[in-house]
Amino acid sequence: MDLAALTVTELREQLRSRAASPVEALDALERRIVSVDPHIRGYLHRDLEQARALAAAADVTLPLGGVPIAIKDVLNVRGQPCTCASKILRGYIAPYDATAIARLRAAGAIPFGRTNMDEFAMGSSTENSSVHPTANPWDITRIPGGSSGGSAAVVASGEAYAALGSDTGGSIRQPAALCGCAGLKPTYGRVSRFGLVAFASSLDQIGPFGKTVRDCALLLNAISGHDPQDSTSIAEPVPDFTASLDRDLAGVRLGMPREYFIEGIDPQVDSAVRQAVRHYESLGAEIVEVSLPHTDYAVAVYYILATAEASANLARFDGIRYGHRAENPSNLLDHYGRTREEGFGPEVKRRIILGTYVLSSGYYDAYYLRAQKVRTLIRRDFTRAFEKVEAIICPTSPEPAFKAGERTGDPLKMYLADIFTIATNLAGNPGISIPCGFAAIEGVQLPIGLQLIGKPFEEARLLNIAHAYEQSTDWHLRRPTLP
Repeated sequence: MDLAALTVTELREQLRSRAASPVEALDALERRIVSVDPHIRGYLHRDLEQARALAAAADVTLPLGGVPIAIKDVLNVRGQPCTCASKILRGYIAPYDATAIARLRAAGAIPFGRTNMDEFAMGSSTENSSVHPTANPWDITRIPGGSSGGSAAVVASGEAYAALGSDTGGSIRQPAALCGCAGLKPTYGRVSRFGLVAFASSLDQIGPFGKTVRDCALLLNAISGHDPQDSTSIAEPVPDFTASLDRDLAGVRLGMPREYFIEGIDPQVDSAVRQAVRHYESLGAEIVEVSLPHTDYAVAVYYILATAEASANLARFDGIRYGHRAENPSNLLDHYGRTREEGFGPEVKRRIILGTYVLSSGYYDAYYLRAQKVRTLIRRDFTRAFEKVEAIICPTSPEPAFKAGERTGDPLKMYLADIFTIATNLAGNPGISIPCGFAAIEGVQLPIGLQLIGKPFEEARLLNIAHAYEQSTDWHLRRPTLP
């Protein structure tokens, strides 16, 4: 048996029955990584010695006992680097665990490996990493999506049983779609952000990647819940997200937003998503057309609000307390200027400048304040739509994975990769991407993602709807061919 190929659910059964040990599971994973990661380059750091010690002492009776979990390099894990794939944080070692990591440990999981990402989670292709880009496991000449591209790629390529990522405008769902795995963005406030290096604080949310929807539900069980250390964490009861996965879909109403089925979508993506809609009808769901009329403004609103918040959040990286520091500055101003010039990459600088501009005197009302008002309208669109339906069904990405380097010179075209995911973050709703087919491009089969968006704090129902489709198709069983 190839232990590295198992899902979290399957691995738990092996560990609990003593058919395999946590150390053996870790060894199988390490062999897979040594074989595959030189091609994918999904990891930035691995601490096998520490992970082996934790595996040897693991309590397999716990919900995730002995299961290694890959961690996006934006979450603090005590004793491990946390660089956000940026030069400015090279050499920084986290002195504490993020709440999500502490809860994984409490559930018995082993935080294993730091996965690559776009620098400070700013990007849609993982090409903005200051270390190296990550490749898509289905075609290593293409991007895996971003910003959590490393997490999606290692799960899809069998280099991780599951992973954590963060989603600010689609950074879990979009790479999950392009790599052919499941990726969940929970409701804003469901999972504590304490210990997550902030990009845009009103949009960021931590969530899981898994080979299956059930694996995502298992991780969500572990990391959810109120946290007094995060003022945006909501004191909402946490159900067992696996308990209702197998409910049937008789009478479930799914909304197709007319604004998400438009010209410009890749024809193969459009066809696959519409086929998925018909499949849901065969499972007993009712399809209802809904409207999200302010969708056209979502990208503009997002890139005003997200950059504004980023410009404030990234001001803390000054080279004084930790991270990169310019050598021999002539004065304090020179120190700040050169440290940030040397430490931040081009995309991060671009967003800091944009954010500082929209917050500046004379432009705050014209841009930031108006964007906040339109954000309210976008949220109301979802509220009205959910008066008619239990979930919204649409594409995750308008196209399959594009070639590496194809859009690095055109930021606006790159930003449009998240056109179907951004509004969910602006509204705070949960969303999940699951595989729903493949597109044949230049002789290569590339995954297509189906996005389901749910009502706030109704992840259990959302996961049930996603699970029903997944288990009645075989898209999630297909794996890329790698060495």
